[in-house]
Amino acid sequence: MKLIRLTHPTSHTESVHRAIDAAHAIDWTSEEEPGGTRATAQILLEDGEGQVLMDTLQSLFGEEDDWRLVLMDVEATLPRIIPEDTPQDAPPKPKDKDIAMREVLFEQVSKDSRLNTDFIVLTLLSEVVAAIGLNEDSVAVVIAAMVIAPLLGPILGFSLGSALGSTDLMRKSAATALTGVSLGFVTVFVLALLFPVNLDSGELIARTLISPEIVALALASGAAAALSMTGGLSSTLVGVMVAVALLPPSAASAMYLGEGQFTEAAAAAILVALNVVCALLSAQIVFAWKGVRPRRWLAQKAVERQQKINYAVWGVLLTILCALAYWISA
Repeated sequence: MKLIRLTHPTSHTESVHRAIDAAHAIDWTSEEEPGGTRATAQILLEDGEGQVLMDTLQSLFGEEDDWRLVLMDVEATLPRIIPEDTPQDAPPKPKDKDIAMREVLFEQVSKDSRLNTDFIVLTLLSEVVAAIGLNEDSVAVVIAAMVIAPLLGPILGFSLGSALGSTDLMRKSAATALTGVSLGFVTVFVLALLFPVNLDSGELIARTLISPEIVALALASGAAAALSMTGGLSSTLVGVMVAVALLPPSAASAMYLGEGQFTEAAAAAILVALNVVCALLSAQIVFAWKGVRPRRWLAQKAVERQQKINYAVWGVLLTILCALAYWISA
């Protein structure tokens, strides 16, 4: 359940009350503040029934500054809510496809896509741990590296930014991911120059082998990442899936490059790029399927056009990368 606390000018009271009535709230209250110029409404809603109300209120107040909406999660409420029997001829309540609210998605992803010290340190540590696991041919150590890798945030940030038409979020997410992965790559490359690399490691060799199963894993990772945001799946487990597709091949490419094995380094780098494209493509498809889109009609139309371009670009890149993978493995 969600609790919306809305403070607004009393001149909009009737319009606010009509919007709340149309939202099928479980319960709601409204009272004027001292002075009679502002009012506060508190609305309790079931999950999946808040997006329409949020959009209506934003359209109602437009660019005004004298209103504030706060959205809170509700763990429990008393007395318990007992579902009422709905008459067969009653129109169904409008549902928002049981997805998280757009504003919640944006705030959460924006936070996870920030380029800060924690992200850089965790990415560096995960790359180093992955390199150690690959060099020691240890599956357990490689898995440990993927658990701490913070790569889920930027992947989701770029895909959500594309779905909502937010170029700022796309740029910020891309910069975060590229900076973190690049620093990790350079760190592992330097370590490969300083310490011997076990070129016979099965885990290391596996990161140069490109197959349809690898592409399927990357597509599943991106789709699961988007579903984790919109459907409430475990973000920790999904983050490991994304790291499986991106982290070990990145470390492997740096290790091979440090050893002067350019063909193997290129194969691992192609695998990283292939995984990134597949993850972003599937995540964007899931966001579109779930109906995650901008609030305004004109912005929705612009995003629809942009998404068609994105799909075409990802498709071309995917074709090129698959051709390169086939050529380098031939």
